Amino acid sequence: MDFSDVLVLIRQLVNLQLFEISGHWVTPMTIFTVGLLAAATWILSNFVQRAVERTFRARGVHDVGTIQVTRRLLHYSILAVGLAIVLDTLGIPLGALFTAGAIFAVGLGFAMQDIARNFVSGLILLVEGGIRPGDVVEVEERVVRVRKMGIRTTVARTRDEEDIIIPNATLAQTSVKNFTYRDSLYRIRAHVGVEYGSDMRNVRETLDSVGRSLPGRIEDRDPVVLLSEFGDSSVVWQLSVWISDPWRSNRQVSELNQAIWWALKDAGITIAFPQLDVHLDPPVTSALERLPQPS
Repeated sequence: MDFSDVLVLIRQLVNLQLFEISGHWVTPMTIFTVGLLAAATWILSNFVQRAVERTFRARGVHDVGTIQVTRRLLHYSILAVGLAIVLDTLGIPLGALFTAGAIFAVGLGFAMQDIARNFVSGLILLVEGGIRPGDVVEVEERVVRVRKMGIRTTVARTRDEEDIIIPNATLAQTSVKNFTYRDSLYRIRAHVGVEYGSDMRNVRETLDSVGRSLPGRIEDRDPVVLLSEFGDSSVVWQLSVWISDPWRSNRQVSELNQAIWWALKDAGITIAFPQLDVHLDPPVTSALERLPQPS
């Protein structure tokens, strides 16, 4: 067998008709081409993602959430194009596939409404960019930090170092506070009640001094001291301070409350507590004085 015979044999093997799909014969060459296309699609996706990330870094964009969301969208887009090319290579008509997929989607939608809703919500979140990995948000009265956004669920971590999995529909269809959407500025507040006989000017000055000396506050935003209420047993003041890290807000509120406590103590200002004064009319007082005293 000479070299030309070997070439003919190889050509026959690679063009061997294995099975038929929609009138198109699948051969070993077809399978090899499909595998090559799938590998090329994956490699191209990784290359494009890395290139986009390098471009963002070079242009001064260092927001981790924006970079990750962009990479995820590019990844899904390239995989979708690659899948379409692979199906076309196999001889599967995309038009018929879309028609069948639409019919299948209708039936599947009724059976898997929650999954479909979370999937669509995930796409909306990725496109809009209202919530990104690294953001600090409040969901269902719980403050969490977004760690990873998937196409169906989002993984977040609580301040107690607990990982929770949130359905994307919850984020897309309910009100969510995003404390780091535009910036990380966050205002913490503390309330304290003082006695009515206190020197209110001294109270105000003391609270203002506490706010200005709080570690971690934003220097270019002055603290705000407000007399918020004339209560039954105290005059209630409010001190608010701007900080730069909403994730640590609970700790800094504790530090602020402790600083207020010690500052008022040092200034001789009494922190009021609920109490009740009873005043008796003179006839009642006289009657009580005439009562026999215990021996």
